[in-house]
Amino acid sequence: MPLAYIPSPTISQFSIGPLTIHFYALCILAGIVAAVWIGNARWTRLGGNFDQILDITLCAVPAGIIGARIYHIITTPERFFGSTGNWTDMFRIWNGGLGIWGGIAFGALAAWAWCRHKRYPMALLADCIAPGLLVAQAIGRLGNWFNQELYGKPTTLPWGLKLNNVGTAIGQSEQCYDGSSCPTGTLFQPTFLYEMIWNLIGAALIVWLGRKTLHTLKAGSQFTLYVMWYTAGRTWIEALRIDFAHELLGVRVNVWVSIAVFVAGAVAFILVQRYGRSSAPLAEQLRTVSGAERQDETRSPENAA
Repeated sequence: MPLAYIPSPTISQFSIGPLTIHFYALCILAGIVAAVWIGNARWTRLGGNFDQILDITLCAVPAGIIGARIYHIITTPERFFGSTGNWTDMFRIWNGGLGIWGGIAFGALAAWAWCRHKRYPMALLADCIAPGLLVAQAIGRLGNWFNQELYGKPTTLPWGLKLNNVGTAIGQSEQCYDGSSCPTGTLFQPTFLYEMIWNLIGAALIVWLGRKTLHTLKAGSQFTLYVMWYTAGRTWIEALRIDFAHELLGVRVNVWVSIAVFVAGAVAFILVQRYGRSSAPLAEQLRTVSGAERQDETRSPENAA
């Protein structure tokens, strides 16, 4: 048995009366709270307010969760509709299975629709939430640790992940992902930890670059950098994983998706620099809209009464 390793939690849920609380869900919620807090701090500095961020969140988060689940179902249909699948598992998101690509796509679409309706500058919002999204994804990966899922290949590294047979975590039944038991003492690549570290570094870099390039890069650039940073990391981290995944030409589908999205992010970065607007006039637009909203609130019948 190696002398150093990362242990796995012995619990993945707890109960309060008849209510079962899953740590996976708590990690997702904590990530959302962190993203909202970071996004709000950056948004308000540009002339927005918390109510606007809250409204956008109430639109984007449910849409993102639905999109993330749909992506997972589409890419692994056998888990729900196969001979051993159970279609009702589609609704048990606490057992894991949220595809980030569907989450970002549906969440961004909902946020765009709301911003268009309220005349908020979407490019500015995208930049504001970019580092928060990475922090949220980092926190969310802790849920995989509690579930003992999505780990990587066997390793002898001193930070290898050690699984256990205690409790109800998914890893109790998925060790080695081949239906057999792992040799005693086997450690695995802690891909959840790699992605956490990668995402937190990316969040710090985006904040730093945003300050250094405030007057040179166009609005929306920071979000494209988020896309490129995350997908670059996801490409090599995904390649380490040994859980079941569909493959194309011997490569996991999510690796191909990561590469494709990285290229799309790079193209978007170039297009934003060529056709995008600077942050300053968009911030002025935001301040104008925010001021108009405050005036409307002042004139509302409730305040007049």
